[in-house]
Amino acid sequence: MKRRDTLRCLAAGLAGATGWLPQARAQDGGGVIAASFGTLPAPEHVRRVFAAGPPAGVLLAVLVPGKLLGWPFQLSGAARAMLAPALRDAPLLGRLAGRGSTISVEKLLQLHPDLILDAGSADATYISAARAAHEQTGLPCVLTHGRLPEHAAQLRTVGSMVGAAQRGEQLAAYAETALALAAQVLQSTPAEQRPRVYFARSADGLETGLSGSINVEVIEACGGRNVAAAAGKGSLARVSLEQVLAWNPDVLITQDAAFVRHARQDPAWQALAAVRQGRVYCAPTLPFGWLDGPPSVNRLIGVRWLVERLYPQHSALQGLEPMPQAVQRFYRLFYGAELSGDAVQALLGNEEN
Repeated sequence: MKRRDTLRCLAAGLAGATGWLPQARAQDGGGVIAASFGTLPAPEHVRRVFAAGPPAGVLLAVLVPGKLLGWPFQLSGAARAMLAPALRDAPLLGRLAGRGSTISVEKLLQLHPDLILDAGSADATYISAARAAHEQTGLPCVLTHGRLPEHAAQLRTVGSMVGAAQRGEQLAAYAETALALAAQVLQSTPAEQRPRVYFARSADGLETGLSGSINVEVIEACGGRNVAAAAGKGSLARVSLEQVLAWNPDVLITQDAAFVRHARQDPAWQALAAVRQGRVYCAPTLPFGWLDGPPSVNRLIGVRWLVERLYPQHSALQGLEPMPQAVQRFYRLFYGAELSGDAVQALLGNEEN
């Protein structure tokens, strides 16, 4: 049986499942359902879906914008302007997952969702939260793994689950192509020749992702060697400027334009050759971060962007559509938004701030 057929069978089988479905990663990496509670409706009966947290919100927005009940996190006006009308006008509802729930059980029940979906981290805490959501509401609740390499399988599986199998297949094909580009670059670049990268989060640049953090997956997928791995494994951590100077990265990556300005003006950051020589790159954040924030399928365009920044002369990039056209295609395909040339240049111009 082919991999995608296996995934569809899995999604169909869940429709009749009850109780807890433990982590079920298939040997080929395709098993993305981490846990399932309650009896799932048949895909054709799924019309209203509640996103438990930001990664699930983005996932549902790109798959079934008309079925997403609302956003689990606040979107700025600038972010909403880069989305299709159905997404642009979706209300803020609050979240069930992550750092505390911001929606009451009573309000959630009033929305009459057919399904609660969470995505992203799938550790014991999130599984427990999914179980609690089901027990408190009686609604079916599904938690999916959401690491970067899993996005293609995630799009196919959840697409089938919510009645959008064809759409899921279309977006999954994009995910596979994006990750294949990064893999091609890695296969032809010896480890010792891959750039040493520091991911500078926050305006002061001193928050970063440790080894294994979901926040640095794009960097690692694109062959960047995360210098903060020297500080150990984990998620996000605060570090000192002295640590960054000692690591002496070849490239600094950020999503915060304020940090770019700070680094270029602060003599302390100027001690890094990467800063003095202009190897500080700022990824766009609208409508969602290209590297992080939230860690969902929005990061797929960040793979293409970062490969170009880290390996601008690599042969794998030859013949690809120019980055502005690639951005327009991604936003049209994933967000249903038509970006003008000026809008694209405004996005990509973050590095010049």
